[in-house]
Amino acid sequence: MDDIAPRLYLATPPLADAAGFAPALNEALGAGDVASLLIRFAGADERANEAIIRALAPVAQAKDVAVLVAAPPNVALRAGADGAHVSGCGDALAEAVKKLSPRYIVGAGDLETRDDAMRAGEAGADYVMFSDHDRDALIDRVAWWAELFMTPCVARAATLADIAPLVEAGADFILLDDAVWSDARGPAAAVAEAQARLKGEGK
Repeated sequence: MDDIAPRLYLATPPLADAAGFAPALNEALGAGDVASLLIRFAGADERANEAIIRALAPVAQAKDVAVLVAAPPNVALRAGADGAHVSGCGDALAEAVKKLSPRYIVGAGDLETRDDAMRAGEAGADYVMFSDHDRDALIDRVAWWAELFMTPCVARAATLADIAPLVEAGADFILLDDAVWSDARGPAAAVAEAQARLKGEGK
């Protein structure tokens, strides 16, 4: 791992509308150095999801936060997002890379095996995300990737306490979702603590 500190990558809960979530997002984005935001959706209606993106993306982009969406490339383009986050390493990823790269960001997640991760990197993903493993397996996967590959690695921290081990393993970005939005202290306090843990402060 190099000397550049990892940065935060926030992911929303699956959203059915933007209005109810906007205050929490504002709090979170104002509390730390957030590199990216992944907007996720509760439904599959593209027009409804585009409306959510149009409502939330400018809030993040005004703070120099890159906005990605868990949606097809055309949705990302029409709604003004900075890229798309794709599940797996197959046709959907190839299509996203073809339509979006290099101007827009394409990320790959839900990579079940090491081979899947390598295929995603070879297909042109701008980052690979590891999230669907238990804590020890996740740390091991991140360390393996960081040692061998140049493509940035995003690791999901299920809790704030998981941040430091993932940083030590070599993650380039730490993804936070429920650990921020479900924190009893509020999203701002959670992001502030996460920021401190990224820097090796706090416990």
